[in-house]
Amino acid sequence: MVFAAYRHSYAYKPNRPHCYFATNTKYTPTNMSITSSFKVLVFSKISGYRHDSIPAGIHSIQALASRTKTFTVTASDDASLFTPDNLTQYAVIILLQCIGDIFDTPQLDALKRFVHAGGGVVAIHGAAAGMPNSPWYGALIGAHFKEHPPAEPGTVLIEPQNEKHFISSCCGGREDWMDEWYNFHTHPRENENLKILLRGDTKTFEGGEHGDDHPLAWCQEFEGGRSFFTGLGHFDEAYGDEWFVGLVERGIMWAAGRERV
Repeated sequence: MVFAAYRHSYAYKPNRPHCYFATNTKYTPTNMSITSSFKVLVFSKISGYRHDSIPAGIHSIQALASRTKTFTVTASDDASLFTPDNLTQYAVIILLQCIGDIFDTPQLDALKRFVHAGGGVVAIHGAAAGMPNSPWYGALIGAHFKEHPPAEPGTVLIEPQNEKHFISSCCGGREDWMDEWYNFHTHPRENENLKILLRGDTKTFEGGEHGDDHPLAWCQEFEGGRSFFTGLGHFDEAYGDEWFVGLVERGIMWAAGRERV
């Protein structure tokens, strides 16, 4: 069963990780000049395993909105919000740890219409395990989750050819990052539409199934809209971490078409 790997639980052990910045500059969350705010829907419905970090994720995104004043947040796990008319008010939908069959057919169709109209999607960690029988949803995310080995600290590497991309240019990679290192049903590198932004250094963790090339975060222009996915973010601590929150913020801004270089 797809979700079997999620039945494990892990005690997070702080390991004093540190960043190495690609540009040798410290990330500043408020360095984007935006003339008007936009609306974001943080959606966290699950059908199966529920990540304990969902409340921390919601709080982190709400705090980010309050601090930056660039967007406002509606947080809900109510899939009835997914109607064509209702979704028109949002610039970005964040799929926060959404696992299993989270949409019925009309709701999924509403998400499709949102994307086709130019909407942005940010998918975090367990969202890759959403809608396992929907090829369209898998294409939107970029790859469907397969399984993960036990969580352990490892190194996140920036993708050299995309190190200047708006999302990843702020922060570089990360050493000693504690997380679940996702494996996917298909190798993300085989999806030519994806811009790979981060990958795992497979010499620093065990259980990877993608060889030496293990993508973990990417973005794409998709059917008229944009999507950004990060496979990181299992533990509460990620949502209080400057490096991780910086990536999520830039993913939101890019998905909304509000990037500034």
